[in-house]
Amino acid sequence: MASSQRIIFHIDVNSAFLSWESVYRLLRDPQALDLRTIPSIVGGDQKTRHGVVLAKSGPAKAYGIVTGEPVAQALKKCPQLTCVSSRFSAYLDFSEKLIHLLEEYTPDIEKFSIDEAFLDMTGTLHLFGEPAAVAKAIRQRVKRELGFTVNVGIASNKLLAKMASDFCKPDMCHTLWDYEIPEKLWPLPVRDLFFVGSSAEKKMRSLGIYTIGDLAHSDLKVLKAHLGEKYAIQIHRYANGIDQEPVQEKEPINKGYGNSTTLSRDVDDYDTAFQVILSLCETVGARLRRDHVLCGSVCVELKDWRFSTTSHQAPLSTPTDSATVLYENACRLLKDFWDLTPVRLIGVRAAKITDEGFVQMSLFDTERNEKLEHMEKAVDAIREKYGIDSIKRASFLTAGAIVEHAAGRQKHLEHSRGHKK
Repeated sequence: MASSQRIIFHIDVNSAFLSWESVYRLLRDPQALDLRTIPSIVGGDQKTRHGVVLAKSGPAKAYGIVTGEPVAQALKKCPQLTCVSSRFSAYLDFSEKLIHLLEEYTPDIEKFSIDEAFLDMTGTLHLFGEPAAVAKAIRQRVKRELGFTVNVGIASNKLLAKMASDFCKPDMCHTLWDYEIPEKLWPLPVRDLFFVGSSAEKKMRSLGIYTIGDLAHSDLKVLKAHLGEKYAIQIHRYANGIDQEPVQEKEPINKGYGNSTTLSRDVDDYDTAFQVILSLCETVGARLRRDHVLCGSVCVELKDWRFSTTSHQAPLSTPTDSATVLYENACRLLKDFWDLTPVRLIGVRAAKITDEGFVQMSLFDTERNEKLEHMEKAVDAIREKYGIDSIKRASFLTAGAIVEHAAGRQKHLEHSRGHKK
């Protein structure tokens, strides 16, 4: 490892929702059964057999259960499977506690998602010791103080650190330095590379590209001709372990509230996109209400499988914390600018944040907004007490829905196969 080389850690919570649900229950009842020790999942409803698997335990994984599959299918694999509803507000609290712990090691932290974070340790590592020893200390502290486990990936950039943390799990630390790329990265299937989805994989397999090493040594001109210039250049760089993206500091809480999700398949129709937007607006609205703030504008972001990103923003007539209002405006905005080019990522962001006690309400919107406010706060209370899946919109009861009703997570760069939590 060169002395001038950056040192980046990627922290990834193991089976985040399942682990956090287990810890939540054990904190309230030390005699409770630890869900991590039995075949169990978070997500969906065992009685109705609706919904999808959001997270799974190790014993559930042994039955071939995978994140993202329908609950009904998971129950066929393991009839004795324990299904529990998610508790999103509690998971946010655990996520914040993790970030607070990590802030003791470096101020340069990027919260990549609710259960992942990048740490730039280049300027502070000398205060704590060698990379592997510091990573071990972090893992042990998280386990001892917070009750769950994490994987730590160590590398010279964000891409390699994230790839390293995906190696053997749980509660492990792995390195992926530049000199380790031929041995550890190149033999992996090309689908394992960050942001390589099924569409790109099929195109590459037709070109005889099966491993990340095959991609790294491919002719870039051929890749551009078949995959598009921007995307070809990006994944060719990734395959060679090249990534110059800095670890961005955390966004101030009052700058904006957003959520995005990478989809399990390309979306090219309004109905499916609207359902994804509704899922995202549910979680964004819940966060606004939790922090007692309102937003004055909404932004919709789209990213296709070639990394092309488009986004549009529009002001709201009245500041709001309502998921319904956000959804209605986001859908209108989407129809204004989307040409139905297939997309892999959809995001919704609320901005122009204002304290809810200092806004002037429109006389025309007041009555409707008050009804929405009472309804959505009542829903918040029910979900807080009985779990996030205890009440959901009817549109998410349809079998085969591409997202859960509040499953949108803050993953701006998560690749399509990344349903491992």
